Amino acid sequence: MCGRYAASRRPEDLAGIFDIDKWEPEETLAPDYNVAPTKEVYAVLDRPLKDADDKRPVRQLRKLKWGLVPSWAKSPEGGARMINARSETVHEKPSYRRAFAARRCILPADGYYEWVTGEQERDLEVEGRKKRPRKQPYFVLPADGSVFAMAGLYEFWRDRTLPDDHPQAWWVTCSVITTEAERTPLAVAPADGPGSLADIHPRMPLMLTPDRWDAWLDPARTDVDDLRALLDPPPAGLMRAYPVPTAVSNVRNNGPELLKELEGPEEGTLF
Repeated sequence: MCGRYAASRRPEDLAGIFDIDKWEPEETLAPDYNVAPTKEVYAVLDRPLKDADDKRPVRQLRKLKWGLVPSWAKSPEGGARMINARSETVHEKPSYRRAFAARRCILPADGYYEWVTGEQERDLEVEGRKKRPRKQPYFVLPADGSVFAMAGLYEFWRDRTLPDDHPQAWWVTCSVITTEAERTPLAVAPADGPGSLADIHPRMPLMLTPDRWDAWLDPARTDVDDLRALLDPPPAGLMRAYPVPTAVSNVRNNGPELLKELEGPEEGTLF
């Protein structure tokens, strides 16, 4: 799964990485080292500009809320629970299938946090049971330091309690697509810790390599089988992981110190 991530790159840098044609300075977000559900996040998407005569898609950097609210939802209350969509079923789930066919995005990150889960507890988590607290968090990122481009979906929801001209009449929300975690060795693994992503958690965000960005963002691609082919996991051996301070477990903590690489798990945590 993906429940927390770090996103510190400036919009100017993201514009260069993703060939952005349009972004609004008033939508600039501060660097966030502890992105949690319901927060506003950057998303890269291809979409015609609002009220423009030219209806061709334009590559945009937009500010969205993390936690997808389907267009047909009666209220936005369930958005905080819909932060992840499984790659295996995203094409058929009612909450995601329309967005999968027409509203795909990339959610740029430095990397994501995951808490080590023991084998028995993993089985319980798959069944929807709660985990025990006090786990060792790890930060997972591309070994070469490049952007972690997470496959995502976005959706529009209209708040019918507000007038059309109200600035909060429309919600634009998103979800991260996840896939089965890699079992192959990490490119760089901690000396005393997990050797693969699957040793940390059974799921991981689906990272899109640059050769898939244009195809994924293209709204003209609507064939489900064609799109599902883009959900294949990235090549093995691209990632590294290292232990970070347990302070990241508290969503109120935020700062570059959360990315500090520790020599090993903090005392009292599990691995």
